[in-house]
Amino acid sequence: MIKAIFFDIDGTLIANNGKAMASTRAAIEEARKQGGLCGVATGRGPVELEKVIDYLDLDMFVTYNGQLVYTKQNLIYAKPFSKKILEEIVAYADENYRQVMFGGETKVAGSLTIRLSQSPVMQRYLRFVPKKFPVGVLKKLLQRFSPNRNAKRYQSLDILREPIYQCIMLSPESEKAKLKQKLPSCDFQRSNAYSVDIVPKKGSKLKGIHEFLAYEGIAIEEAMAFGDHENDREMLKGIGVGVAMGNAQQATKDVADYVTLSNNQDGIAQALRHYGIIDEL
Repeated sequence: MIKAIFFDIDGTLIANNGKAMASTRAAIEEARKQGGLCGVATGRGPVELEKVIDYLDLDMFVTYNGQLVYTKQNLIYAKPFSKKILEEIVAYADENYRQVMFGGETKVAGSLTIRLSQSPVMQRYLRFVPKKFPVGVLKKLLQRFSPNRNAKRYQSLDILREPIYQCIMLSPESEKAKLKQKLPSCDFQRSNAYSVDIVPKKGSKLKGIHEFLAYEGIAIEEAMAFGDHENDREMLKGIGVGVAMGNAQQATKDVADYVTLSNNQDGIAQALRHYGIIDEL
């Protein structure tokens, strides 16, 4: 019996127009009426989350790739960066003129470029950018012509006095090895080709899900997750039932227990019906 269901957001819970499909709303409402807990497992933080998920009524929130987990009533798990590791990230960003955004519990600060790219409107446009877009060229242009290209740009940010759960850095996939070498105390989650989510070592959506399930006394076999991108693979592989969206990357589909329709084709409702969690709507 499935008792908890977790949804990635972009490319999964919401369609390409930035809205939740009517079938998704109805399916989640029905699953909750049947006693199931429904929530998100996302790389996004709490800031304006309700707006991003189109004001869906949900039970739990696994945010910042598992680093901050809560319900509407309780904080369940919080794993911010240590001061030392955060200083290493800040130094790397400043020394290499990397655009980076810092995610706290109630606010985000840093690169305006990245903050804009995280908005629902920009996410809709980014879906139409060709997959082979020259990200490295874009990164170099943004770094070269940034109005804030100055030494120690980030070290003076007020937000660095607060717990930081995730950093988002403008970085193409080709820099993966370099980041691992320079920041060995961090893990890297990627949900697009343009930026990388940096979290404390061993941080992941699956880790956050485990924390929530332990809090509720639910076995991992009694949980289901939906996703579409690279940072969803561990979650789909490690949970009781992993569902890949029809629009998911092939590598994500390969580790899933079931591949449903796309996020634009009633994929969530179809999978919940397939597993008998809801009846025909």
